[in-house]
Amino acid sequence: MQKVRVPINSFQFGEISDSMVTRTDTAVYAQSASRIENFIITPEGSLKKRPGLKHIYDYDLTSSGAAQSHLFKFVFDDNEEYIISIEHQKVRAFFLEDDGTVSLADTITTDTLGNPLPFDEAYLQEYTTAQYGDVMFVCHPLIKPRMIVRNSLTSFSVSDFDFDQRADGHVTYQPYTDFQAQGVTLDPSGTTGSITLTTSADHWTSDHVGTIVRYGESEVQITAYTSPTVVTGTVVDTLRIRLSVLNPLRTIDGSAVIEVTHINHGFSSGETIVVEEASAVGGINSGNINGTRTVTSIIDENTYTIVAGGTANTSEDGGGYVKLQTHAPTTDWDEQSWSDVRGYPAAVVFHQNRLVFAGTLAEPDGVWMSQIGKFFNFYIDEGADDEAISLSAATGDVNEIRYLISNRDLQIFTASGELYVPTYLNQAITPTNAQIRKQTPFGCEHVNPISIDGATVFVQIGGKIVREFLFTDQEDAYTSSPISTVASHLIDEPRCLTVAHSGFGLPDSYAVMTFANGEAAAFSSNRAERRAGWMRITSNGQFCSVVAIKDRIFANVYDEYGKLQLCEFTGDVGLDFYLYKPIVSDIVDVSDLYTEGQVVNVIATDGTRESYIGEYTVNASGEVDLSAYANLGLTNAYVGKVFTAKIVSNPIDASLGNGPMTGAIRSIANVVVNMKDTWSMSVNGRRLVTDSAFTGNKEFRILGYGRDPRVTIEQTDPLPIQINGVIAELVF
Repeated sequence: MQKVRVPINSFQFGEISDSMVTRTDTAVYAQSASRIENFIITPEGSLKKRPGLKHIYDYDLTSSGAAQSHLFKFVFDDNEEYIISIEHQKVRAFFLEDDGTVSLADTITTDTLGNPLPFDEAYLQEYTTAQYGDVMFVCHPLIKPRMIVRNSLTSFSVSDFDFDQRADGHVTYQPYTDFQAQGVTLDPSGTTGSITLTTSADHWTSDHVGTIVRYGESEVQITAYTSPTVVTGTVVDTLRIRLSVLNPLRTIDGSAVIEVTHINHGFSSGETIVVEEASAVGGINSGNINGTRTVTSIIDENTYTIVAGGTANTSEDGGGYVKLQTHAPTTDWDEQSWSDVRGYPAAVVFHQNRLVFAGTLAEPDGVWMSQIGKFFNFYIDEGADDEAISLSAATGDVNEIRYLISNRDLQIFTASGELYVPTYLNQAITPTNAQIRKQTPFGCEHVNPISIDGATVFVQIGGKIVREFLFTDQEDAYTSSPISTVASHLIDEPRCLTVAHSGFGLPDSYAVMTFANGEAAAFSSNRAERRAGWMRITSNGQFCSVVAIKDRIFANVYDEYGKLQLCEFTGDVGLDFYLYKPIVSDIVDVSDLYTEGQVVNVIATDGTRESYIGEYTVNASGEVDLSAYANLGLTNAYVGKVFTAKIVSNPIDASLGNGPMTGAIRSIANVVVNMKDTWSMSVNGRRLVTDSAFTGNKEFRILGYGRDPRVTIEQTDPLPIQINGVIAELVF
């Protein structure tokens, strides 16, 4: 019989898949476990029991597990922080108070016009948000962008996102797109008032009612639908166009005829136009050029002639920037980019002092950036550096944009790949340098990507792999390396993702992800030390949405009775859905959460120490009777649901002179566990016996042989536990 001591001195790589059961040659195998449940990896590599879930709010919503609330953070300043819960036709705002408590600040069910909120529980996972100051923008392709506005400390409202307008109301500063097929003309019946708009091919639908069409640069708001080729609209000002060519007028010496350069004019001989803002040219003063004129002849598709009121004394080009009043058929027309018929943006973010939207139904690869510092102005004009920007990710594939992330660059996550808009050294993004570059081809699920440890973590399309989008100087490009390979069994249809810096009361940053099966997982990463690991998080209920605000992590969780609760991971308490209540006359009132017949676990305190005093049944008054401990001077109690913390090691293996022991019959004779501040636990069924928190090494004798020996450390009591390392004595 031979013996060898096998150490597990770190768990820094977290829980790993059983598919790695033979990878005993790797450092990952030696510093991980096959199950790490409800423990958090500390920066030193030890495992500490996760905080319990403190009950905050009972939504009074019941379900089989479907998401009914999606949580978002709203941070106005360091003293005014909120959680926003978007639900079916409802928004709730929770205020994080200075003393650490969380209270319901406001509930909104209608917008500022009295209309029901458009949010639908079928799409809760797909909503995207961006917040700046006291306004949060909410987007989805099926609804017009909405704004959740903080009006005061405890008052919020919801309103439509509307574009700025010119002071006279004649121009709306919104993006426009040519949606019509090539060569389709628009023929207005007049230049002012109510007119009909006739297209040369089918174009209109009833959803166009209420949208704005531009004829040249003049707006017409559609008021009625007649047929696929005819609608009625109201001219906002007067139909006019500005000729795109500078100095488009050419005079002929000794003649009143003027040649007009007008790209793709679409005119016929005899059309009547009104010339405006033309300057003198060729000796003909402006008064003899401006005014009502007739198109006398068509030279080609870009040129025609008119007759001026005077004769030129030289042949030359001029006129400056010229405008024409006309309602002649033209191919120079477009319509607003976002509407009920074309869809609305799917993604929104703030980047370089611009508000950025992307991804409508009609333009899934479109990106629109506001003017700098003017978040409601998306007007495309002369291309000055501070003006609005419109881009298209035309990379050869259909890029359905789902998320925008402001990081080192503007990162774009689509259903088919990852792209970005580069930021140049010492330069802001401008209309002249903005471009979209495709990087990796994996695609992103409907789970909001998030930044951690210098990278952006996202869920690959299909929901089975988590990757990090990271710029590498070596390749001068972004890569999307998988970070879930060693724990692929944990990734099961992710639903929500957040990150807390110094989360769970520890210095590291932790990403927390929820899954369709109701479980959650935490991921920690430290690139400088080349360590990263996954941890499984379970409860008596089902996790739905999560959100982190600084170092605080909040979760929507269905309890075992099917009711949705807002909770926070906090406190060195091994209870979920717990209440912290005073003990009054040996009675704890828990009626605000628990009802008659429900079984709860109780940790009580006398003000100096906390003790687990067992399992109780709530009485008809919604109370827990602790009269059996009346002589202990108990003052307060934690009442909730106990959860199990568990570590199952990888098969304990060793490499000898003739090779590894993998698959051979062997036994673990004893186990030495190094722990800190631990009150209770069992090792392969052998319990730790202690009357106080224990720190140090404990030896446990274990019996039994097998081909797959493991060490199982488990705690079912709601008490603290921290495991620093294990040494197993292997016998063969």
